[in-house]
Amino acid sequence: MFEWKKLGKIFDPTEVRNIWWMKEFAQAPSVLIFEKFVRVFFSCRPAADSNGQYVSYLGYADLKRDNLFEVINICKKPVLELGSLGTFDEFGVNPASVIRHGQEVRVYYAGWTRCESVTVNAAVGVAISYDDGVNFSRLGNGPVLSYSIDEPFVLGSPRIRKFNDKWYLWYVAGKRWVENKNGNPEPIYKIRMATSFDGIKWVKHGSDLIESKLGDSECQASPDVFFRNGKYHMFFSYRFNFDFKTKDKGYRIGYAHSKDLITWVRDDDKAGIRLSDAGWDSEMISYPHLFELDSHVFMLYQGNHIGKYGFGLAELKGEL
Repeated sequence: MFEWKKLGKIFDPTEVRNIWWMKEFAQAPSVLIFEKFVRVFFSCRPAADSNGQYVSYLGYADLKRDNLFEVINICKKPVLELGSLGTFDEFGVNPASVIRHGQEVRVYYAGWTRCESVTVNAAVGVAISYDDGVNFSRLGNGPVLSYSIDEPFVLGSPRIRKFNDKWYLWYVAGKRWVENKNGNPEPIYKIRMATSFDGIKWVKHGSDLIESKLGDSECQASPDVFFRNGKYHMFFSYRFNFDFKTKDKGYRIGYAHSKDLITWVRDDDKAGIRLSDAGWDSEMISYPHLFELDSHVFMLYQGNHIGKYGFGLAELKGEL
């Protein structure tokens, strides 16, 4: 079993004042590392409208590099505006993953729109920044990874990495919608992968990567892959399809490993990070993101209520 030492919660959007669009939720943290600070991007929301409907924006907080619990700056406006009328990302960006590419910073994100018979549909978009992520511009109004014959809806939860000059995009693809006990539709989705030589034109691998532990209706999300000691290590989220906002059936962090990025062996017992006995991450933990900083390996993750009250930090003790 790996050993992750939980260091505590870093950022809580409910404590932010005078930024109307960052009232709650700080979901799917993803980092850029600078000389003196670490910039953490995340998806957040303003208050719901009069109909109880949300939108979601992309923002960031800067953490002091030698003290990640010191927030030294919070962006004052969304780094990417909502999509225009009728586009796939008209109502939000959630979640997102950032990566440097030469002088660019790219963000790969799940853009979502509202539907009538089900709640949402989503696809993966990309936007580019030339000012270290302060402002992003879309390549166009459409997604770079969208629905297809065998992936008909809910493409999202992207995590981007480059290995050996090749781009890898892990994401989730919807399998089907099912009605819960109240008659409300809920999607079932699994982890998949696409590859690219330029980060724009993608080839889908075309099959689920991780076996299900909770049965066929298990939902998987946020697969983040980290290479260490000759193996690829994937930390991801999983949950029950129904009642997932409860402690018993809410998100947990799972683990799998691979030597070729194609065949994965799931071993959640090895993940090494569990619910806390009390506090902000005592009911659920999810959306892990690994990064290396000054010879230390850290994990950012979100806590209770699917990140409504922010994200925290854990440090790896020993090796992967």
